[in-house]
Amino acid sequence: MIFILLYFIAELLLSIKVGITIGFGWSAAWVIGTTLIGALLLRLSPYAIMDTFNQIALQKFDLFSAQNAAISYIMGAILLIIPGVLSDILGIILLLYTFYLRFFATMSHKKFDYTTYKGEDDVIDAEIIECDDSNHTHSKRKF
Repeated sequence: MIFILLYFIAELLLSIKVGITIGFGWSAAWVIGTTLIGALLLRLSPYAIMDTFNQIALQKFDLFSAQNAAISYIMGAILLIIPGVLSDILGIILLLYTFYLRFFATMSHKKFDYTTYKGEDDVIDAEIIECDDSNHTHSKRKF
């Protein structure tokens, strides 16, 4: 509860400081612009999430990175919609993190090399017993 109160106080003080520095008109343009950008990004979020699933299918993302990318994209868009300088800065940071995950982070995965696998010790020995009903003879094949 105290962190939320501290966040709102910091948001208010920073927004007032930036508003005094750049002026009311630019502050209003900032709020309207970031709200529109955040709404557009949120509207495009299903496509971004589907692209993330495609990256999983292509094995460029692991599930944890895909989850991080989706959550940071949506939270970044929501934070841009909320008016205030601090929320906009946090939203931009989350969107930059999504951009980093999407284009620069690589999934470290080891591909299993089946050609060098010598797993003969793991083979289970099996016998198949076939029964010929007319002669009641059994034939065994060992594998």
